[in-house]
Amino acid sequence: MQLDKVVSYHKALADPTRIRFLILLAEGEMNGQILAEKLCISPATVTHHAAKLREASLINERRDKNTIYFSLNHYFLKSSSAATVELIYKNVSAPGGPEAMDEKNKRLKDSVLKNFFTAEGKLKHVPVQLKKKLIVLEHVVSQLDKGRKYTEKEINDFIKRFHDDFATIRREFIMHQFMFRENEVYELNPPELWAKWETLS
Repeated sequence: MQLDKVVSYHKALADPTRIRFLILLAEGEMNGQILAEKLCISPATVTHHAAKLREASLINERRDKNTIYFSLNHYFLKSSSAATVELIYKNVSAPGGPEAMDEKNKRLKDSVLKNFFTAEGKLKHVPVQLKKKLIVLEHVVSQLDKGRKYTEKEINDFIKRFHDDFATIRREFIMHQFMFRENEVYELNPPELWAKWETLS
């Protein structure tokens, strides 16, 4: 379902222990043993809660030998929260709706598209700066058909019309919630869930 990300976000937060888990990680990276001690739970219970938070993309994990370290995924924690608010209020937006943008953002978007795309519409390279990258990804993904389900090969072929590195761009579509993937089938998320470049400084 297209709203899976929003639902999984709220399911992940619907537990006092997981909220406390995230509050502790706001202080910085911690390993499972320290989290277990601070939360007064077993390491196995830490693993259980971590799996729920990881499914919702709210935490990151890294392994150092036999120790697993957890950290907040700040970007997705904030973007999922913002996506929920936008989804709720999408039908009562100001005139012009959520797609409306001020003149400054319009100039920035036009400038980025001009600098990163050739006259033929080919992407020269993926921008390093997140804000510009999201503008480029939004431009590309907006040309997919809403409601259509795509196989991975179809998505790869679509991306290759713009750039040869289809694997990286396909992964970026998922990471920034432009699309969701289930059983190797890809579909556009509603625009309310897309990462918003307009909110970045």
